[in-house]
Amino acid sequence: MKQISLASTGFEKFSRATKRSVFLAEMDRVVPWSVLCELIEPVYPQNEVGRPPVGLERMLRIHFLQAWFNLSDPAVEEALYDSEAMRQFVGIDLGVERAPDETTICKFRHLLTKNQLGKKVFARVNEHLKASGMKLSTGTIVDATIISAPSSTKNGSGKRDPEMHQTKKGNQWYFGMKAHVGVDSRNKLIHSVEATAANVHDARVLPSLLHGEERRVYGDQAYRGQKDLLAVHAPKAKDFTNQRYRYKGVVDEVERMKNRTKSKIRARVEHVFAVMKLKFGFTKLRYRGIEKNAHRLNITAALTNLFMARKHLLAVQG
Repeated sequence: MKQISLASTGFEKFSRATKRSVFLAEMDRVVPWSVLCELIEPVYPQNEVGRPPVGLERMLRIHFLQAWFNLSDPAVEEALYDSEAMRQFVGIDLGVERAPDETTICKFRHLLTKNQLGKKVFARVNEHLKASGMKLSTGTIVDATIISAPSSTKNGSGKRDPEMHQTKKGNQWYFGMKAHVGVDSRNKLIHSVEATAANVHDARVLPSLLHGEERRVYGDQAYRGQKDLLAVHAPKAKDFTNQRYRYKGVVDEVERMKNRTKSKIRARVEHVFAVMKLKFGFTKLRYRGIEKNAHRLNITAALTNLFMARKHLLAVQG
């Protein structure tokens, strides 16, 4: 066991476990660190000229802190000096070492994005969950949520992000990206995720959100009328998407009641978005371009699955 310095020794008479420390302790146990480090290790620098690289697992832990607490590169460096719970989670003892600086953190994020490791981390986490007994059911809920991008042009180029677009929802316009997800209807775990500009219609991404073995597909009215597409990509699936029940002011009460019944299951996807947007704070895009934000979306989806399955994973560990 590594000997700690006096800088990491608390002399407080009164203390208790905070929500942050409890959360980090749980996630420390449920994240498959060795599996994910093995995935990233082939592209991680080993013996470069200059300072030796920071340990891979340490950098991955910092990267996950950014996703959990919605922190920028400078903000997570600041947080490591400010929060002892975060330092303990990462394994930093300020008595003998300093925290990685924002440049090192930024380079690690770029390394993951360049090698498209966000999708691979998401896939590897789902494999870990499957091996732990969290298997997919025969129902899939598809949905999308808008994540706004900064509309300001006060940047180097003087323009908004060219890869983002605007869309209208209700009577309000939004500018940014859409996060499309395919969620298991029983355990509410994300099995598919895609990132597009906000103006891409939900139904166009439907094939990428199906695993092919579905018996039922749930979705809102944006996905209606896709039976031919379902027949190709999920041939065993029945269409349980919500249908139009109001036409020219006339309400079809039978169809309306059917939609209400379907929505009792379809609403489970909102639990996933609640974790991503309310718990982890992924409500606004931090980076320019689809690629960088798609990486963050995949990492957030993987961590969302681990968070939602944490009680099962902790019970399995005993």
